[in-house]
Amino acid sequence: MLYFVGLGLFDEKDISLKGLEVLKSVDIVYAEFFTSRLFGSNFKRLEDLIGKKINVLNRQEVEEENIFLKKAEKQNIALICGGDPLIATTHTDFLVEAKKIGIDTEVIHGSSIISSAPGISGLQAYKFGKVTTIPFAEKNFFPHSPYLAIRDNLANNSHTLVLLDIQADKDRYMSVNEGLKYLMKVKEDLIANGNEDKIAIDEETLAIGLARVGSKDVLVKAGKIADLIEYDFGGPLHSIAIPSKLHIVEAEYLVEICDAPKEILRDV
Repeated sequence: MLYFVGLGLFDEKDISLKGLEVLKSVDIVYAEFFTSRLFGSNFKRLEDLIGKKINVLNRQEVEEENIFLKKAEKQNIALICGGDPLIATTHTDFLVEAKKIGIDTEVIHGSSIISSAPGISGLQAYKFGKVTTIPFAEKNFFPHSPYLAIRDNLANNSHTLVLLDIQADKDRYMSVNEGLKYLMKVKEDLIANGNEDKIAIDEETLAIGLARVGSKDVLVKAGKIADLIEYDFGGPLHSIAIPSKLHIVEAEYLVEICDAPKEILRDV
């Protein structure tokens, strides 16, 4: 039997009772934290909670060696991760592979940034369009796709949830500031290449920075990109929301809860 168990957003207390029961009952617990991780907890606290050792796997052991799949042919195995297990497409592939080789599976869901970020931002969840992710730029790698996804969503009057790159093996987590600077660099590239018609957001655009969602130290700050780009959001994990046309209830939330400029109330 192979269980996929989501740990939730921030610390070991986010795990569901069902997930806790499973982790206490299985033979071996494996963990991967390169798709997400819990910043409010550590392995020792998790191990104390479930009463057994957690075997942390690197990306190669998870995606190439499939250690947990091999073990699950004869033992009860749990693979844990931050957030919700099936948000990462890697895990849906494992579910399919387990089915193909005759391993029984069960998914224990956890709270996810996909649902929590729209909620805490005060934006109506059903008005969100395509989710996009901003990657860390590298030599010869600077995709414009995150900016263009926001443009397409705005054209459809849809909000955008922007996830920010995680490189856990390098202890590197993109900040709201880095994400906004990335988007503004794409804007500059579009202008430089004569693609002004593709410009959708600029320094005057309203954005929402989110930090440490799920913790007591959560920070949600709304404002113009020009005002947020150097704002100190503190430690990870971060994400961004770009709203489209606001409903009056959304605008009031942003002003009262997220410190947005009151002028946005004039536009709804």
